[in-house]
Amino acid sequence: MSEVLVLAPLHVEAAALRGSGRILRTGMGRAKARIAAARALAIDASGVVVAGVAGGIASGLRPGDLVCATHVRGDDGIEADVPGSAQLVAALEREGLRVHVGAIASTSRLLPPSERAQLDGVLAVDMESAWLAAAAGERPLAVLRAIADPAGRRLTDPRVVPEGVRALQSLRRSRAAIAEWAAANTSAPDIVGDVYARELSA
Repeated sequence: MSEVLVLAPLHVEAAALRGSGRILRTGMGRAKARIAAARALAIDASGVVVAGVAGGIASGLRPGDLVCATHVRGDDGIEADVPGSAQLVAALEREGLRVHVGAIASTSRLLPPSERAQLDGVLAVDMESAWLAAAAGERPLAVLRAIADPAGRRLTDPRVVPEGVRALQSLRRSRAAIAEWAAANTSAPDIVGDVYARELSA
């Protein structure tokens, strides 16, 4: 069976994820994500994982926490469900990682804290996931983001650098879980929905 294809926007993210599958560095932002998604459709893979760092929106998200998406949406109206993440959530938790399950928003530009706070119904924000999701085609898909800066934090804050390192460390620790998800190649949307409901009610 072919290995999983891991789509990572930035070089540092790709480096952190090395060993989890076949890595394709996509570049940052909507335009590059669309090009990479089209390219990825032609690559033989058992499944697709979009992974990288993100900014936190929901309160309680700490630097280094992981968000496993059930749904992604872009600021241009594109949306996609991600029903196959339950197996990945379970594998990440077995690695001792702190995982949250819910929706992720993707935006075409970096948002300041005031604009991030206006995004409703999502846990985190990035600049690629909604557009990279198309890379899966009919294959299993998972979207995993590590929180590099929590809600209310500006990118000019001096804490951003060490918190970004913590996020990359969490991505590195997720490699075995991604490999386990790829081997299982299992989709369980009902389980993900149950986990998402628990997150919202917590």
